Order: sequence, then C-alpha cells, then structure tokens
Amino acid sequence: MRHALTYDDVALVPQFNNIPSRTEPSLESWLTRKLKVGIPILAANMDTVICPELADILIGAGSIPIFHRFTPFQEQEKWVKKYKDKTFISCGIQKIDETRKLLDLGALGACIDVAHGHSDRMFRHIEELKKTHPEKEIIAGNVCTAMAYHDLVNAGADAVKVGVGPGAACTTRMVTGFGIPQFSAVQECARIAEKLRVPLIADGGVRTSRDVVLALAAGASTVMIGKLFALTEESAAPKRKGATGREAKFRGQASADFQNEFYGGLKAKTVAEGIDFWGPVSGTAEELINIFLGGIRSGMTYGGARNIKELQRKAEFVQVSASYIHESLPRPAS
Repeated sequence: MRHALTYDDVALVPQFNNIPSRTEPSLESWLTRKLKVGIPILAANMDTVICPELADILIGAGSIPIFHRFTPFQEQEKWVKKYKDKTFISCGIQKIDETRKLLDLGALGACIDVAHGHSDRMFRHIEELKKTHPEKEIIAGNVCTAMAYHDLVNAGADAVKVGVGPGAACTTRMVTGFGIPQFSAVQECARIAEKLRVPLIADGGVRTSRDVVLALAAGASTVMIGKLFALTEESAAPKRKGATGREAKFRGQASADFQNEFYGGLKAKTVAEGIDFWGPVSGTAEELINIFLGGIRSGMTYGGARNIKELQRKAEFVQVSASYIHESLPRPAS
C-alpha cells in the first residue's frame, strides 16, 4: 500500500542562504507551456470567487484570471471582450462550439474543468479543441495521479490542474472514498511534469502561505486558491451582515446549494459532493495576495532560492507528526 501525505504531514529543511534580501527572489512562473505569470497565485475559477473586480486586482498583481463556466454564454462573451488576451475561460466537455467562439473572441485559452479529468471524453475534448485552435493554451483537470497527468499532456494539455478532494467546500473524498492527499498528489505529478515540461497547477488545500510554499517546492508552477479569495471584499461571493461583521458565502460547484440554483436540483442518481457556508470577510484581495507573496519570498530565502525553479531543485522535505503543527503555532501565555 502506498503512503501519501497532506501539507500538514511535511516540512521543508532550511538551506544555505546567500540572498541578501527577501525582496530579491523572482516570483515569475509558468502558467502553461507558453504563458508566464508574474506571481504563482491563481484565483479558483468558481462562481463565488472570480468576477471582474477580482480579475482587475489579479491582473494588476501579475496573475491571469480564469473565468468560471457556470454562467450564460452572453456573460462569458462580455468577459472575453473586456479582457481579451488577459484571461482564460472555462468549459466542461460539452458545448464545444461555444468554447470555440470564446477563443475566437480573443481568450488566451480554455480551462477544461471537470471533477474527474482522467477520462476518454476529456482526451477527446482536448484533441478536438486543439484541432481548430492549436495556438490556444489548454488547461485540463482535475486529476491527482502521475498517470492521469501524463495522459492529459499526451492528449495535448498545456497545463494540468492537480487536486481531487482537498478543497474547503469539497466532500468528494468523504462521499466516494477517492482522492490522494494533496502534497503527495502534487509531488508525484511533478516528477512527471519535470520530464514533460508542462506546468502543474496545485488546486486546493491551501490555508496559509506555508501551504503555497510547500506546493511550489514540491513541483507546482502555480497554486490555485478558492475559499480565501472568496472571503475577500472583491470576490463574486454574496455578502451579508453577520453577527460579528460582514460575511461572504463560499460554495463548491458540486454542492446542493449550487446545483439547486444552477440545475434546478440534484441530477438524477447523484448526490452532492460539496457544501456551502458563510465565513467572515477577511479584507481586500490585494491584502491577501500581499500576504501570500510575502510568505513565498520569505520561504524562498529559507530555501536559498532566487526563483521558483531553484526552490524546487533545492527542496528537502521531512515527514512530521501532528505535534509539529502544534509546536509551530504561537502559544501566548494564558
């Protein structure tokens, strides 16, 4: 039986550092085979996360927004016309003609976004899009095994989204029993990614900049974050006044709440694989991004790395017990 680890199960060993300042490391990375981003942070392409207000902040920070697929075609048209070559659109494995029209309007590419991306239908969809739009970049996912990553790249994917079940609003693992702990999923896929040179997006499981640093060091080129962006002022999440301040609503796309609104109910013979919940608004998206980037830069100096590739090359991991997290947290006197 294989042994698999979450972000909480590992730590990085500090390396010799000759970098004089935490402001020196470069945070540039690859989103896809051909496209670079200025920062390795992406906002999840979910309906309570991404919107024009958040997209503007992401673009200003050096990221690339990926619009979600659960919206009328006309709204996606408006999005692409507004952002042109600064955005990706998302799609499922149906309505390929609509996806092609959006690519024709100027979108950088498409994120083919399905819960279980290791399938023959996914392979065919990638191949069909590449036949008519070979110059457009295709992100495909989600998967959590090295074989699945390899197969998507062989089908023509220009980046692969890794993560099955680690999201804050996802219950897939509890409903189905399937899914690999996120650290191991990223690390195992990254071993193949290093050979095939197709970027890997670590999607889900991030709670702090610590998890982002671990994902990047394990081999991810970028890290996708949902809940934490949903809880910012500028997200697409509905907001309300709560008992202790403003709250934002975050939900999984497989939640009953979403499916009731989008489909008019759960599909026959299916159950929900996600939840919805309200959480306190944390602040602005710019503040969140700055917290992440500050943590990454600091982490890179501990790793003796001037760029993300060097961080990955020098990364040395140790497995830790549950006591490690307790020891690592502040313990103010009671």
